[in-house]
Parts: sequence; C-alpha cells; structure tokens
Amino acid sequence: MIPKQPFGRTGHMSSRVLFGAAALARVTQEEADRTLEVLLKYGVNHIDTAASYGDAELRIGPWMERYRDQFFLATKTEKRTYQEARDQIHQSLERMRVDQIDLIQLHNLVDPEEWEIAMGPGGALEAAIEAREQGLVRFIGVTGHGVTAPVMHMRSLERFDFDSVLLPYNYPLAQNPEYAENFDRLLAICQERNVAVQTIKSIARGPYDAYGGERTHAVWYKPLEEQEDIDKAVHWVLARPGIFLNSVGDITLLPKVLDAAIRFDGRRPSDEEMQALVERLAMQPLFT
Repeated sequence: MIPKQPFGRTGHMSSRVLFGAAALARVTQEEADRTLEVLLKYGVNHIDTAASYGDAELRIGPWMERYRDQFFLATKTEKRTYQEARDQIHQSLERMRVDQIDLIQLHNLVDPEEWEIAMGPGGALEAAIEAREQGLVRFIGVTGHGVTAPVMHMRSLERFDFDSVLLPYNYPLAQNPEYAENFDRLLAICQERNVAVQTIKSIARGPYDAYGGERTHAVWYKPLEEQEDIDKAVHWVLARPGIFLNSVGDITLLPKVLDAAIRFDGRRPSDEEMQALVERLAMQPLFT
C-alpha cells in the first residue's frame, strides 16, 4: 500500500499519491471501474477531479454509491463569479451522487484579472464559503498552472485561509531558479499554516509539439512512458517531505505511477541521475 500522511489540517490521512481523475475525462464506465480496482489495490484513498474534466465526475458517481467512506473527494470549479460557481458546485454534487464534497478548489486561479473577480465581492470564493457553511463542502483550496502559480498562491493565502494548494512540480521545472525559490517560499508558508500542498505533472517529459509524432496518451503533454524513467521522476517528487503527488491524467500510465510510488524507499535520485534522464529524453519544462 502507498504510505499515507495528514492532508494538511483536514484530519484526513491521504495516500501520498492522489488519484488525478482527469484520467477519467473520456473513458467508459467499464474502464473507469477497472481503474477503481487499481486504486483500491494500491491503497489510494483520495480522488482529485474537476467539473471541467469531461465525464470524470459522472464516472466517479457510481463509485461513491459503494465506496464513499473510503475516499477523500475533491473537485474544482473554474467559474469566477458567485452564481456560476454556486451552480457548478451543486452540479458536481449531483454528478458524483454525494451530499457532501470534502474539498472544493478554485481551479487554475493564476490570471490576475480572474483572481480579482473570483476573490472579490460576488466572486467564486463567496460561493465556496457559502457551500462550506451549508455543509455541502468541508474544505476550500486553490489550484494553479504555470510559472506564476507559487506567487499567485501566496497572494491567495494572504487574502483567504485556504486549506490546500495545488501546483506543478517536477525536476525540469525546478531547474528554473525563480520557480524553485517561489515554490520553496510557498511550501514554507503552507507548512507553517498546515496547508496541504499537492503537486502535478511529475512525469511530464515536455510539450507534445517539441517531439513530433501522434499523441499516444490522454494527457495534453508528452509523458514519460518507461517504468524506470517514471520511477526516477516520481521518486524525485516524493522525496520532498510533506507534499502530495497527483497521479497522471491517463489510465494506462496510472499503474506505472502507483507502482513507482509503492517502491519508493525514501532516496531521492541524484542530480546526476536526473540530469542524465533529462538529456537522454530531451526533457523540457512544460511552463516557461
């Protein structure tokens, strides 16, 4: 089983690898149900989805009728105004067939103009707070893509006491000194406040356009594919104490990520090992 650790201040012991349910966006229910068996096999007990992930919430719905008490359930709203976010939160509850969501997250909140709307009067944050007060959600988080995510999350934490943050983290991106510094600053703040830190894109090789050829997986970037390479990328992230790793948006790669996680022995691959991987596969940061 994949080890567990406290998910921030929520009181939940979450598996260090969370299931990134973007992998269910365009699969059948039968395929989704086979994926559930994989999660149960490895002891993954935390699902992270979003209203914008295609059919993912609909695929999760049947799971919740049988296994609701076995999973911490998180979703996201990309809406920025109160009414739109409120409507979407209620829609997510219906689609997943639950009375309560454990974590609602303001999705990819990194654009300054959108941030002002979502965090201001009549914004999406008000809908999330209302849902919490009504018992429809238990906790509130914020997510972000791109190199500005750490800075924007720090700004968000100054405005509101979020329970979790989510942002990219992998070896190629961490070679950007500014990003690495801001990630470290954000992590320190979150650890001080007991805010859960979730990371994404651990096995991203780089943008698809950089490699040519047809897309072979459901993710929007070119992923690592060989188990040995995935091991290094996953172990590099998991060696950072206290953070969580969101799996991968492709059900065929999911078992490889979970297999890597279950064999993690605490050792972080050296810079020499990681640099050799980067050079061999011409890995590139997804975000610049």
